[in-house]
Formats: sequence, C-alpha cells, structure tokens
Amino acid sequence: MSFKVKTFKNGGRVGVLQTPHGPIETPAFMTVGTAGTVKALTPEQIRSTGCQVVLGNNYHLNLRPGLEVIGAAGGLHKFMNWDGPILTDSGGYQVFSLKGLVKVRDDGVEFTSPLNGEKKFFTPSSVVESESIIGSDIAMVLDECVAYPNTEDEAAAALEKTLAWASESVKTFDKLKRKSITTGLDQMLFGIVQGGSHKKLREYSASETCKMDFDGFAIGGVSVGEPREEVWDMIDFTAQLLPEDKPRYVMGLGDPADLVYAVESGVDMFDCVIPTRHGRTGWLYTSQGIIPIRNAPYRKDFGKPDPECNCYTCTNFSRAYLHHLFRSKEILGHTLNSLHNLHFIVELTLNMRKALISGEFASLKEKILKYYG
Repeated sequence: MSFKVKTFKNGGRVGVLQTPHGPIETPAFMTVGTAGTVKALTPEQIRSTGCQVVLGNNYHLNLRPGLEVIGAAGGLHKFMNWDGPILTDSGGYQVFSLKGLVKVRDDGVEFTSPLNGEKKFFTPSSVVESESIIGSDIAMVLDECVAYPNTEDEAAAALEKTLAWASESVKTFDKLKRKSITTGLDQMLFGIVQGGSHKKLREYSASETCKMDFDGFAIGGVSVGEPREEVWDMIDFTAQLLPEDKPRYVMGLGDPADLVYAVESGVDMFDCVIPTRHGRTGWLYTSQGIIPIRNAPYRKDFGKPDPECNCYTCTNFSRAYLHHLFRSKEILGHTLNSLHNLHFIVELTLNMRKALISGEFASLKEKILKYYG
C-alpha cells in the first residue's frame, strides 16, 4: 500500500497508488457501480475501456443484497467478479440526495429505506465496519454534505459533524487493524474535506482532517449546484491545502472540462455517474463535443459515432444504428452508448497523464475546452 507521485510545473500530477487488487495509475477516472454493478456493462466490458477502479455504495449495498450476502460471497470483488480495485462510498452522498428519507443526528444518520420503509441507522463506526465486510480497497468515511446555496453557519455545522465522524471512523479503522473483516486484505481509509463554498471553512476542514491518520483525502461538497467556475475555484483552492504525498480525490466529477481543470489543480482521482447515465439517455461524448444520438439528424448517419475513437462501439457500429437502438428502446443501445462514453472519459484521463509527462497538457486542455468549456 503506497503512493508515488510526481508534480509538474503547471500543478498537475501523475502517480501510482498500490492496492491489494493492483495499481491505480493517476489521474484516474473511477466508474460508478452503486449496487455492485455498472449499469448495462459487464466486468469484461468495463475492463476493455481501460477503467481501473469501480465504485460501490455502502448505503445501497446494505439495502440490497445486504452485508450478510456479500460477506458470505467472500466480499464484493468475488460477488461481482471484479478483480481490480474497488472504492466504496460511505452513504454520505445519500445524506445529501435523499433529504426526505434522512434524519441527521450528532451520532449518525437514520435512513428510511425507499424499498420497504425500514429504518436503518448508520454511525461512523458502523459504516467503517460495513465497508470492511464489503472488502473494498478504499473506504470513505461518513460525512455530511450541504446543498448549494448554503450559509456559512449551515456549512460550519455540517463540517463539525464531518470532523467528529472522521475521528470516530479512524478509531474504528484502527481497531480493525486496517484490514477487511471478510478478506483479511489491507484497506485504505480516506477522509473528506467539506465546507461548502466558504474558503475559511475549507481551510479549517483541511487542516483538521489532515491531522488524522488517513491514507488519502477527498474534496467533498462540490458540483452540488454551484456555478461551474465556482466548482473549479473551490477544487483548486482545496487541493492546495492537501498533502503532496497522499492521493487527492474529487467526489462526483465527470464532465470533460471539469476533469481537465481538476487534473491541472493536482487532483488524482474522480468519479461520476455521468458517462453511463448520459449513455443510457442518448448523449455521447465525442472528440467533437456531445452528440444527442437520439435526435432525428442521426437516423441516416452511417458514420462512426466518434471518428477518433477505437472503442468497441465506434469500431463496429454507426450513428444510425445507435439512433435506431435508442428510438426502439433496445437494451443494447444502453450498453453500446455507455461503453463508448466510459471509454471516452477513461481515455481522456489517460491522455491527460501522457500530456503531463510530455509537456503537452496545455494543447490538450485547449482541445477539450473547445468543445466542452
């Protein structure tokens, strides 16, 4: 378990994070497999895109299939047949996104299951224990993210809870000897910096979180409704407050322009549902910008979805065919579109890594912002 990183003059970094399930070359985009599956894609298809890491979600996996099933299967890796690294979100995002089903207390969060109305209470300690049973390589602490806009008092109150929960999480993680209960393999625990759009709170959060014994640090509470430029500013500001020698992760970031700015700010890892969700709703990322493949102009367009892409979708199918699948509501359309979008975003991060090393990042940034800026 180690992280080696090299920083360049423009602030960008390339690194290698070693995990029990293989190395993660950074910068890295991590695809979201909330319930132990990336929607419409098999593990083999995910691997074909070059994606290194899959995310699971502790909250959703607790609801279905339940920890007893995942534990009996030997952990999430075996259960979903993914042999690469896995990061698990704690369920902290659901504290933000499921407001009507959540009661936040000082000692944790009570969720009302949308499936059957059952009450489930998550504490910082129980979350760490759950992620230990799941057997992820990287576990996230429970945190509270406030919606945008928010007052400084609202952001400060959520921040204080997050810090208290982080401290409790580290204690539990140490009691577990920083290993998975299920697999016996080492785990990493990442802390989360909050503070909304208030820079003084971000400084305080980063300072206090970095005093704790975390293996990496996430920038939380961004891309939750703010103007785009504010997202970029807050990422850049917060990244500079974090240790040079540990991974930096921005939660919930997946737009091409956002990724370029994040990498330039020294961020190593990011995740988002956008590539696969947009694929399922008929939006394709391409080297010439977004294509709404569901629209009528593509009905007789027999060109490649993206002339510069060599993914399975672009190698074998036309825009017209993808349009037909979407308009016919064929499941294959979801798969082919998602496969392409994930490949595009993963390839972008790979190209950013290469561009940082070769000194050509500025020209790559210019190309991406031409279509996505």
